[in-house]
Amino acid sequence: MMDRSTSQSRRDFLRFSSGAIAALALMPAWSRFPALAGTSILDGRKPPPDDLDVKIGQMILAGFRGYTLKKNNPIVADLEDRWLGGVVLFDYDVATHKYKRNIESPEQLAALDAALQATTPVPPLLISVDQEGGRVNRLKPAYGFPPSYSQYYLGTTLNNLEFTHACAETTAQTLQAAGINLNLAPVVDLNVNPDNPIIGYYERSFSADPDIVTDHALEVIRAHHEYGVLTTLKHFPGHGSSTGDSHQGFVDVTDTWSEIELEPFRNIIQAGVCDVVMTAHIFNAHLDPDYPATLSHPTITGILRDQLGWDGVVITDDMGMGAITQYYGFETAIELAVEAGADILAYAINSAVFDPTIPARAFQVIKGLVENGFIRESRIDQSYRRIMRLKDRLMR
Repeated sequence: MMDRSTSQSRRDFLRFSSGAIAALALMPAWSRFPALAGTSILDGRKPPPDDLDVKIGQMILAGFRGYTLKKNNPIVADLEDRWLGGVVLFDYDVATHKYKRNIESPEQLAALDAALQATTPVPPLLISVDQEGGRVNRLKPAYGFPPSYSQYYLGTTLNNLEFTHACAETTAQTLQAAGINLNLAPVVDLNVNPDNPIIGYYERSFSADPDIVTDHALEVIRAHHEYGVLTTLKHFPGHGSSTGDSHQGFVDVTDTWSEIELEPFRNIIQAGVCDVVMTAHIFNAHLDPDYPATLSHPTITGILRDQLGWDGVVITDDMGMGAITQYYGFETAIELAVEAGADILAYAINSAVFDPTIPARAFQVIKGLVENGFIRESRIDQSYRRIMRLKDRLMR
């Protein structure tokens, strides 16, 4: 419990205006750290690996607009000046209601991803996409990519592991050719509620049976690994029993969730093939009476890390979703997520309002929280080590 003076200083810090944060964030790295002046991917120099800015930047994964990487694109400054650790690609832009975002054709996408990797001063950059298959499918046949099947079709309709592996191979080969090294899949939520508006409705779950989910997810993961592509288990601790959509707002699974929803996560972690785990923004009073999973220390650290034994990277679901933004301030959500045990904060920046300053703001908030003593630097070091271990696997 905090004493009164600590609580007051925390409130003072969180009152720091978003305008001031954005202004600081847009300062180039060399103006904040003269020793880094001139550091650029162009001259082959890299930032010092023990620099706090580097560690913080690696903890942010963000979306952006553009089929090509022009110098004036804000994501370039995020990469070069704030050491951004990853990006996420989309074909549909929510703010414009148009299928015009990052993905146009296989050739265009490969060129974009190559440009992104050439720009990052801390390679490799995590280039991610939601390529689950079926309706959650960013690389569509309309753009020249292979067709895909939903996870429900693979696990429930067919339940043929060889076919699932073959489909996952096609997906992984497509991602590899495009330069994408992190698939935000497979979904390992159980199809407990087939009427679930965000899992069941979109046929994103293999099955209601945890063994079927585990078996098919393992095939997906192994096929991706054959092509050097990392995968993501989502959405921890299980979104399949919900009756609401956390994109839209508060989702309470207190009365619908059960421990069986942890089984696929536990099984795959124990199998030793897990790469990344993504958190859900669901609230469960039995796990944490105060916060949703993404912001919950008892859930991420207590259950995922201590009980299930996962010491790898944890990434949040999009921090711009309604379940977070409607109930928590920007700075508060960041502090809670990092303290809960999340290593990478995901910002899709793909909602009704497009705000390219979000990565810069997040960077400055994390740095301010560390400098003001609200987050220990050792906590940042912990996430940085996990992220670097993950990226090291891409360099082998």
